[in-house]
Amino acid sequence: MRLHLRLCALPVLAALLVACANEASEYVERPVEQIYNDAYRELQRGSYGRAAAEFEEVERQHPYSIWARRAIIMAAYAHYLQNEYDTSILTARRFLNLYPGDPQAIYVQYLVAQSLYEQIVDVSRDQRITELAQAALLEVMRRAPDSDYAKDAQLKYDLTRDHLAGKEMEIGRYYLDRYSYLAAIKRFRRVIDNYQTTTHAPEALHRLAEAYLALGVEREARLAAAILGHNFPASPWYRESYRLLVQRRLRPLKYRKTWIGRAWSSLFSS
Repeated sequence: MRLHLRLCALPVLAALLVACANEASEYVERPVEQIYNDAYRELQRGSYGRAAAEFEEVERQHPYSIWARRAIIMAAYAHYLQNEYDTSILTARRFLNLYPGDPQAIYVQYLVAQSLYEQIVDVSRDQRITELAQAALLEVMRRAPDSDYAKDAQLKYDLTRDHLAGKEMEIGRYYLDRYSYLAAIKRFRRVIDNYQTTTHAPEALHRLAEAYLALGVEREARLAAAILGHNFPASPWYRESYRLLVQRRLRPLKYRKTWIGRAWSSLFSS
């Protein structure tokens, strides 16, 4: 039995040796310019996977050349075009670790942010990737605030804030529908405290008025409605809040000495 096992192992070993020999025979050292140009041609053809492999070959064969530094950036870009975002991020961050002062570092940081941004999912799912994208976009703005990359990062950053606010609203509505008013208020407060300038602010104010009324906290409900009417008088959310108050013979109330009044105190300066 032992002899039989040894004999069976021989073909496997032989196959491994042949595979290694074939792999060695495929390695052909080429001039760095040739590899880089071949990679670039593959990129132009839309063969992003082949292009990434060729750019990586530049660094493998000529690790200390100026071409190698460029090739890392181009490999990260090719992986991004291939929708291989995680690989693109790893490659880009390796470049940033190796060459933090390189003139192209801001572009590479932007590529990291863009790769994260492209992976943002709808608000029904976990938003960790949105938070990571937001941090990466902030880093772009910090590194080069006057650059075109920073301008685009600012736009995307604003969208991530709106997205995160949308997640808070979804959770808040979930609690509201289940009569968990305190838990709902906590989520709507986060929108008012942290995301006042997003598109979700009008609904958050209305939902606060709704939840406070359900708890019988009339002063807070009236104040939320007042702020909603002051900032968004044409909003359907204000009309709905006003209707809820009128049903209870109440009116909006401007009153500062509450958390929501302090959060929006600038409204009452006049």
